[in-house]
Amino acid sequence: MRFNSQPAIVLHATRWRETSLLVEVLSHEHGRIGLVARGVLGARKQALRAALQPLQRIRIDGVLRGELAQLVHAEAGAQAPLLTGEALLAGLYLAELVLRLLPRHDPQPQIFLRLAQMLDDLGGAASLAWTLRRFERDLLADLGYAIDLQRDADDRPLAADGRYRIDPERGALRVRDAGLAQRGDIHGASLLTLAGEALPTPIQLREQRLALRALIAHQLGARGLRSWGLLAEFAQVLGAADPERPGD
Repeated sequence: MRFNSQPAIVLHATRWRETSLLVEVLSHEHGRIGLVARGVLGARKQALRAALQPLQRIRIDGVLRGELAQLVHAEAGAQAPLLTGEALLAGLYLAELVLRLLPRHDPQPQIFLRLAQMLDDLGGAASLAWTLRRFERDLLADLGYAIDLQRDADDRPLAADGRYRIDPERGALRVRDAGLAQRGDIHGASLLTLAGEALPTPIQLREQRLALRALIAHQLGARGLRSWGLLAEFAQVLGAADPERPGD
């Protein structure tokens, strides 16, 4: 299969052999694609090499042969967002999340558009944590991994003052005995707020992160995300007890 001038977002790039890169991109029409970019580490290919760095918008020509595609041509697309600090780490987290959850060659144009919009929004987000939670929520829904955020595992309406545990296969399990409550239990109000668009409270944001982390970790299996550790380390360096921070 050949594709031409395909809009894409670079998710990851790693060195391959002496002068080449293996690049993972999310394309608009063909989903996630693994590219072999030959000869791009030479002295005369600095512009191309820069365009193949994570979070860059590019247009690509290539030929798919088996699992990987040969990159024929690439050029910078729309100007990449100028992200720094926490916003940059958050962008790299989103790229890794998409990389790990999406199989190759599965067209997901809505996820491409969602990721592009999120990368545009990160730099000016009023709440970086809420921006990430909404992306995680919508990504899981797009892939069919979401749980019901308004009804529990027994198909009863969530009680705002109730406490729940997240079962990735069944949904929210009501904790009916206060003596069995554990750290990591989530209030129904946090799940109900996650279903909407209104800004949650700091406590709700923290509980939403726990709920979504459980769902994502279930899909990833034993190997988590490298960016989870980086976000947590960054928050510690800044002395972040602030639940608005993305790593909290």
